Amino acid sequence: MSSTAKVARVHEAGGPEVPLRENLPVALALNEELAGPVVTAAPVKLCDRISSIDVLRGVALLGILVLNIEEFGGVEAFHDIPVGGPIDNFAGPHAQMNLILLFIKWMFFEGKMRGIFSMLFGAGVILLTSRGERRGNEDVADIYIRRNLLLMLFGILHDCFIWSGYILFDYGFEALLFLYPFRKLKAKTLLWIGTLLSLTVATIGMVLFQGAGRDLQFSRDAAKIRAQQSLGRPVTRQQKQILDQWQARIDSEAITPAGIKQEVAEAELPYFSDVLNRAQKEFQGGFYVLHIDLMVDMVSAMLIGMGLMKIGFFSAELPVSTYVWTALIGFGISLPLTAIGVVRVYASHFYFLDVEKWLFLPYYIERESGSLAICAVVLLSVKAGICTAPQRWLAAVGRTAFSNYVLTSIICQTIFLWGPWKLFGKLAYYQEMYVVFGVWTFNLLASSLWLRSFGFGPLEWVWRSLTYGTIQQMPASKHQTV
Repeated sequence: MSSTAKVARVHEAGGPEVPLRENLPVALALNEELAGPVVTAAPVKLCDRISSIDVLRGVALLGILVLNIEEFGGVEAFHDIPVGGPIDNFAGPHAQMNLILLFIKWMFFEGKMRGIFSMLFGAGVILLTSRGERRGNEDVADIYIRRNLLLMLFGILHDCFIWSGYILFDYGFEALLFLYPFRKLKAKTLLWIGTLLSLTVATIGMVLFQGAGRDLQFSRDAAKIRAQQSLGRPVTRQQKQILDQWQARIDSEAITPAGIKQEVAEAELPYFSDVLNRAQKEFQGGFYVLHIDLMVDMVSAMLIGMGLMKIGFFSAELPVSTYVWTALIGFGISLPLTAIGVVRVYASHFYFLDVEKWLFLPYYIERESGSLAICAVVLLSVKAGICTAPQRWLAAVGRTAFSNYVLTSIICQTIFLWGPWKLFGKLAYYQEMYVVFGVWTFNLLASSLWLRSFGFGPLEWVWRSLTYGTIQQMPASKHQTV
């Protein structure tokens, strides 16, 4: 099909098919063809939404709970590895099941869901600013600033009063600090900058400053000194100090009953004590600004997402072969790296140095490639028109992602800490997945039912009303602004 004959299809059944102008991305074509010469700032209309982006956002929103459930449900010694809690997940009759779940999580969820979210956030910057600028709005920058300042505020409130998942603040902060000036760059430039940032700063910088590189060198120095001792050679005071420091480092990573008990006690503080505790930790950390690791983590993916939006990747308008090769190459890189890493850390009984070396050192290489591969598979299903009912459900979750994210935090906090069940630290890893499936079911059903009567989620309504300075109408309509 020629480029002039392509059509952009919207999510709603019976929605309009709009001819796509040559060399103009779907998102911008939709806005230009349907919107007309409007100069008043307003949210995007429902009939203008790009269904493929909503589906992807729904996938990422649901998938992120696979990672967050461990922090909701108990303590862990390492990031997204279910060890170090009151229950030994890798001993007993369910050890193999938990290991399989660990493989699945690290190969298809760990980092990838956050990567997809970040890419889509970058794509949203292009959608928001390009739409306003093409319509002749003079207050695009003001809207952009208000929108992201509000997101930062929501992030603070969520972190302090619900759960310490501060990603909302980081998204708003990074959008204000980095993304707006990049919106005018060419797609190829954005893709190169994002990729290079991911491969250099995100990999090398994160390793050096988060400890993996330091620990690896530290262990080598200690091994050389021990080898010298085994030969009967004397060690210097400085070498003895190195051995003591390395032993202290090992001890700091040791999983002890006392440490587990302390972690559980801190998590089970009364609600207002927990609020004060979280607020104190965050504000003592420099009013959130010192979340440098997450900045590096997400900005690279956001820039890649901006570039992909400009070439029409997320709007599913590229050739099928592009998505097939993206999936094959992406999984070809990410799956072997991740599988080898999980095997090695499991064989070492989750020795912290092996966790750093085999899972965190290659983290960003397999994260970006895996994120793109998953996006490609989802977009292939959108282009092929298969699984249309699940796509509608996922798109509903994607359209109400903000509300679903906060609601998921409230549900999980109620299940594990606030409610009468007090399940924190009491479920095995495979049992936590039951909670995940239950919350997923609720997200899918509630979102679909809500959007039958309303144009967008309740928190989306608050966010948009405050951003545009007018109360948004809530009844659902194909021409309702969302």
